[in-house]
Amino acid sequence: MKLPLFLIILVFLNELSLGQNEFIINDGSDIYDAKISVDKCSEDNCEGKGTIKLFDKKTDKLFQTFVSDDLYFFSDNSGNPTVNIIQLYNEQSPLIFEDFNFDGSEDLAIRNGNNSGYGGPSYDVYVYHRNKKKFVVSDELTQLAYENLGMFQTDHERKRIITFQKSGCCWHITTEYSVVPKKGLVKVFELEEDAQGGEFVIVTTRELINDKWISKEEIFKLDDYYKQE
Repeated sequence: MKLPLFLIILVFLNELSLGQNEFIINDGSDIYDAKISVDKCSEDNCEGKGTIKLFDKKTDKLFQTFVSDDLYFFSDNSGNPTVNIIQLYNEQSPLIFEDFNFDGSEDLAIRNGNNSGYGGPSYDVYVYHRNKKKFVVSDELTQLAYENLGMFQTDHERKRIITFQKSGCCWHITTEYSVVPKKGLVKVFELEEDAQGGEFVIVTTRELINDKWISKEEIFKLDDYYKQE
């Protein structure tokens, strides 16, 4: 039976819409390709419930499937999602492939809404479990990605996880964590910058040395301090 023209157009538009909500990311990881599908996409961004499927690059077989309640992201100039970008106050990709716990295995962070500080991006963080041979959620790392200013950053040379917080324009704190095997995250350093007084900035550093916190406070003229930055 021949379908009416309006039904053919409706089916075509529906399939086109579905296609626009699906994306392939093959340059984020040397191990996996990722297929993203998300509920809604406009000209600039996508949002809503999302599904992420990882495929092994060597075999093309499905490796693992993840779900995000709100896979929110902006599109790049070509209309596709970015990958592996973490910029404070700017672009943070829906998928971030990186070794977050410094154990030599690639891990994965998946965008889930805008629930971090100041309505910034929040992430569910999964680490690769070698015995289970799959990704498992890390409650500690996920908590960091919800309680601070977006996704945390990593310093692989020093093996540190770095988070950022602020209050208004003039108070900032940078915190660093070490990952201790069988113990988890240990806070080891803080840099607090308090410029709420207006003309001066109070800079306080706190560092954990031999299980003791060592603090140092310095005061700078505001203009002089931020020239150094």
